[in-house]
Amino acid sequence: MAGMFRAACIQNCAADDLRANLAEVSTLVTAAARDGAALICLPEYFCCIEQSDRRYLAHGYGEETHPAVLHFRDRAAALGVWLLLGSVCLRRDQAHVRNRSMLLNAAGEIVARYDKMHLFDVELGAGESYRESDTVVPGEEMTLAATPWGLLGMSICYDLRFAYLYRALARAGATFLTVPAAFTQQTGAAHWHVLLRARAIETGCYVIAPGQCGVRPWGRATYGHSLIVDPWGVVLADGGTEPGYVIAEIDPAAVTEARRRIPALHHDRAMPPMP
Repeated sequence: MAGMFRAACIQNCAADDLRANLAEVSTLVTAAARDGAALICLPEYFCCIEQSDRRYLAHGYGEETHPAVLHFRDRAAALGVWLLLGSVCLRRDQAHVRNRSMLLNAAGEIVARYDKMHLFDVELGAGESYRESDTVVPGEEMTLAATPWGLLGMSICYDLRFAYLYRALARAGATFLTVPAAFTQQTGAAHWHVLLRARAIETGCYVIAPGQCGVRPWGRATYGHSLIVDPWGVVLADGGTEPGYVIAEIDPAAVTEARRRIPALHHDRAMPPMP
């Protein structure tokens, strides 16, 4: 089994100035690497949050030309770290985009991709509503990525509410789960901590969840509180509400121990039909 390593979550407040966002996040990534992080995880849409979903279509890039992908491939190689690009918006066609997470190795190579499966179509009240499916095409496949420390299961934001995804990833061998997000202030305050701790406890996995924070000039507020949670459900690091990064020691042996103590992954039963 691989030894211990340090993982970091970057937390930022991206607005619609891509160049400024990249500069801020790049500075934080460099600082986390100098602090000993071997795996650095960025939030959902870390490089740009637009004022409307339609603007993602107007300003869309392909993966090969996206400035954030090109920039951070170089940074990962220069710093010698593994880097999770929490998600970037990639043009699919004239009417649709993909919300894609990518894992870069320490040579800056893209070694895994995951397209967000569950899309955020909600009515929160008080005029706050979202309909991600109007422009985003959902992914159709789970992604497990091989890392030097074990298998990493990838997800994005609203996926967090679908426990079966994480159980399937854990049963397929994941020991770490990433949940990059831009949770709203309202839903984050109510559900973020409890859902992340539940996913860690249910699967016996580490959960690494970088989140966006702060309020954009047009009023969109995100919750922050990037978390690193151990397989027993203990919060090892909490990013609070301001931009920055958090870092924690990750011990792959703790996954084995948590699953030995409560081997729930081996106790699944097929549900009988309803009478």
